Amino acid sequence: MIENGKKVPFKFYFGAPSCVPATNFETAGESITTEEIKELLSRDEIHYLSEMMNFPGVLYNDADVMKIISIAHQYNKPVDGHAPGRRGEDVKKYIAAGISTDHECFTEEEAREKLISGMKILIREGSAAKNFEALIPLIKEFPEKIMFCSDDKHPDSLLEGHINILCSRAVKKGYDLFDVLRAASYNPAQHYKLNTGLLKPGDDADLILVNNLSDFTVLQTYINGQLVFDNGKTLITSIGEIKPINKFNRSEISIEEIRFNEKEIYRDSEGNIPVIEAIDGQLITKKFLWQNNSQHDPESDINEDILKMVVINRYNPAPVAKAFIKNFGFKKGAIASTIAHDSHNIVAVGVDDESLFNAINKLIACGGGISCTNGETTKVLELPVAGLMSFRDGFSIAGEYIEIDKMAKSLGSSLQSPFMTLSFMALLVIPELKLSDKGLFDGQNFRLLLR
Repeated sequence: MIENGKKVPFKFYFGAPSCVPATNFETAGESITTEEIKELLSRDEIHYLSEMMNFPGVLYNDADVMKIISIAHQYNKPVDGHAPGRRGEDVKKYIAAGISTDHECFTEEEAREKLISGMKILIREGSAAKNFEALIPLIKEFPEKIMFCSDDKHPDSLLEGHINILCSRAVKKGYDLFDVLRAASYNPAQHYKLNTGLLKPGDDADLILVNNLSDFTVLQTYINGQLVFDNGKTLITSIGEIKPINKFNRSEISIEEIRFNEKEIYRDSEGNIPVIEAIDGQLITKKFLWQNNSQHDPESDINEDILKMVVINRYNPAPVAKAFIKNFGFKKGAIASTIAHDSHNIVAVGVDDESLFNAINKLIACGGGISCTNGETTKVLELPVAGLMSFRDGFSIAGEYIEIDKMAKSLGSSLQSPFMTLSFMALLVIPELKLSDKGLFDGQNFRLLLR
């Protein structure tokens, strides 16, 4: 990706992953070693250590975790944080380890505590996680410690805009223009030590021209003084010799058509079934206890909006992990995805097993992407590069995504972004309940819930 990025007149800033997999409670296709992270951090193109999601490892002084953080400091590179909902002594310990940012805050109180304790806060507004409204008041009090970010935007959202939209919303709310511009540009450039021009004499001419300082519609973009975007059209047309991506990097799903069996649904000591309660606009979930007296594994209950969810190990044949989820709202059909942070196993939610089989097996057949079935028709947006990316341009992918998103919502969902919400239901490091390919996971106590 770094080498491809060098072929075009644009500046990309990469970070080194801090943990692959994110936890030991899931199956990933690969793992990264401390030495490999060190090799990455030694490169000039790597500007920071990416989000330290293993916050229990930090809080309990795990030797490998602490060594990784110390390597980043050795190369004078900042460490991004990822500690949703952590407060009090946990925050102080986390910051004391040398972690300088967090983009996972979802309340003003949590973010203020972290700011006062010395962290910088990235206000995130993605397709599923929307924290702007809750956190933007902090820009008044901490203008030098606030940055804007997206962290997972679907292609249709990107067509509407990005950081410029946050600038517009903040200014229209009455916040100081220069505090807003600082959060969008200067603060991140300084914090991550980016070789980006800051409009000083002798700097690279890296800048955008907008229509006005209220709407922030981008008219032109310049990189090193070269015009690369003009009135809605990219001018990046010559990217040198285009070579196919190596087959190793293409998606490989090492399983065949699936059926559900083996793993039973987890029940607590009272016989209740813990249900993942999705929250629209947030990545955190709640735990809903379903009093279901069925002698066998129950099926979806659309009247209570409780649907079956599965996570399937895409790397090796293994039992299918099953649970139930609330607030997807489907009255029929199913959706499935190979975008399932961070190990990107196959995740699916549906009303009945046949719909789930259909949505999942279509993805296995094409090597990954997102799918939706309404019981009669199935749509698939194929993502042949690791099941996460496409060779096609963003505009065509956005158009296709808009159609499959409409179809998912036609099943009955009122979620703003059903596919993005689904992609985070297997991310174990964000509480309260999530599902990995190994089973239901308690993110509060960081343990699998096993029978």
